Amino acid sequence: MTEHEIAQRLALKELVDTFSNLADEKDVAAQMPLFTPDAYVNVVMDGKVVFELYGREQINEAFSGYLSQFSIVYHQNGQQTVSIDGNTAQGIAYCQVTLIKEEDGQRLKQTSGVRYRDRYVYQDSQWLIAERLSDFMWTDIHPIS
Repeated sequence: MTEHEIAQRLALKELVDTFSNLADEKDVAAQMPLFTPDAYVNVVMDGKVVFELYGREQINEAFSGYLSQFSIVYHQNGQQTVSIDGNTAQGIAYCQVTLIKEEDGQRLKQTSGVRYRDRYVYQDSQWLIAERLSDFMWTDIHPIS
């Protein structure tokens, strides 16, 4: 593996990790420049499409609305594999997402195992997410004290 390829792989890992860090801060506006202007995001939960979003504006609205219901958002990223082909790349990244909210006077913790299938493009000297399939493969919700 060349130094250039190692640098590109690190940049793609940084992109995915930055997305998660900003989600934890619920700073959706800061996430938007991580996507291409015409990005496509598809969110699947329990095998059903719950969001199909086109472009930064739709992504921003959906992410902001969804995250606003939680007091705590916590992503823990795991393995990532990428295949780079010039100025494009494909990747799979795993993440465990924990969300905490208050509902009917009770705190609920929602934990999900997520697999992101991404397509990246390199433009303006940086990698961006052009397409993301967010597959929430499992979710566990229970009350916490």
